[in-house]
Amino acid sequence: MKSLGIPVYPEKFNINTALHEAAQLQDGTAGVRVAGRILGLRSFSKLIFVTLSDIEGSLQLLLNKETLGEEAFKQFDKWVDIGDFIGAEGNMFTTKTMEKTLRIQHYVFLGKALRTLPDKWHGLTSVETRYRQRYLDLIMTKETQARLLARAKMVSAIRNFLETNDFLEVETPVLQHTSSGAIAKPFRTYHNALDTELNLRIAPETYLKRLIVGGYAKVFEFAKCFRNEGISPQHLQEFTMVEGYAAYWSYEETMQFMREMVLNILQRTFHTTTIHMNGLAVDFASEWEIVSFRDLIMKDTGIDIDLYPDVQDLYEETRSRNISVDHAEAESLGRGNFIDLLYKKTCRAKLIKPTFIIQHPIDLSPLARANDQNPLIVDRFQLVVNGAEIINAYSELVDPLEQRRRLEAQALLRSNGDSEAMEMDEDYLTAMEYGMPPISGWGFGIERLLMVFTDCDTIKDCVLFPLTKKI
Repeated sequence: MKSLGIPVYPEKFNINTALHEAAQLQDGTAGVRVAGRILGLRSFSKLIFVTLSDIEGSLQLLLNKETLGEEAFKQFDKWVDIGDFIGAEGNMFTTKTMEKTLRIQHYVFLGKALRTLPDKWHGLTSVETRYRQRYLDLIMTKETQARLLARAKMVSAIRNFLETNDFLEVETPVLQHTSSGAIAKPFRTYHNALDTELNLRIAPETYLKRLIVGGYAKVFEFAKCFRNEGISPQHLQEFTMVEGYAAYWSYEETMQFMREMVLNILQRTFHTTTIHMNGLAVDFASEWEIVSFRDLIMKDTGIDIDLYPDVQDLYEETRSRNISVDHAEAESLGRGNFIDLLYKKTCRAKLIKPTFIIQHPIDLSPLARANDQNPLIVDRFQLVVNGAEIINAYSELVDPLEQRRRLEAQALLRSNGDSEAMEMDEDYLTAMEYGMPPISGWGFGIERLLMVFTDCDTIKDCVLFPLTKKI
């Protein structure tokens, strides 16, 4: 093609209509300029039908030898293949089979594919290839296109909803001296210039609260977070957390706000509040159940966790009931982490419809405010849908002396072998000592939310480029 003077990789092509928009134009609309990748070719003696595609849609094009000219028609037929890119200009019409089509008057070659695309009839069947070469998956798999396009729309809807409600978007550090803000194992790295060990953040929480100390009233962040934990269909080691805080709110106001946000996301992204999960149609506009952490565990296991203030006694009770928590370090976990493990193994998968779980044990929530009536539980909720925790929120602990006591207890658990216990964070405690107002905060993972909304079996399908093992 180069030897014939055909520009194989030209600089640009001016389009005036997206492919999915062109399909909505009226017949006779002239001067329509589109571009895309060729995913279908049907050649006849005087006609060539072309299917152009991109992530948002596709459009049929028609090359007519009489309209285009014999030389240009022959050149297209000889040199252009499936996988190549072209730009075209023409007029819209509807074929006898009622398909909107662009009758090409002029086309430009825009890029040659040197590798052959997978067979469109069989698709991209290798899961490993779909993850390692996501660009091929996006080209070939409609379901992947729709899900990851929905992700972009969902992110836009979330940001719009929060900004409309006067939340300010901020950015906080990824490299941190401590791994505070959640209970998880961090990834560790080394800063050469500062000669110091650092962690990749597991959550933006304590830095966002520092901003409340600094005078912000409502903040949120789309935060890349990293947790060095096991692989499962519901967990990623690198994920996007949306976390926000409102001064002067309680967790009860946040519950209502999160419900409004979820309904808003569903309407803007999917144009419905009804989602199909496990063969069931779940209408999120219906009332959401509210159940306490204690009652949920008691219903599914028969164990009243309030009767076992000592973790070893609780562990023995689960064994006596033949309840397996299936965790290698179960005996070394603190009470809060063990209760959380018990809940995840016996209760969570049974929750399909939207359910608020409230009144978590204080052992499980080192940064949450203790309940005024019962100091052994905290003012916290989790939203669970289809067996997945999609939102975690609580009234924040703002008493620096109580916070120090709890972090010291976490540090002791950590020194005794609980690797998921929280680290001491002196800088955050210093910030708290300058004074904090009442605060309520919330956080959720974009990928987990998308997984639930699209009834997806594995969270890897909800990220553009999931991490895979190096070959």
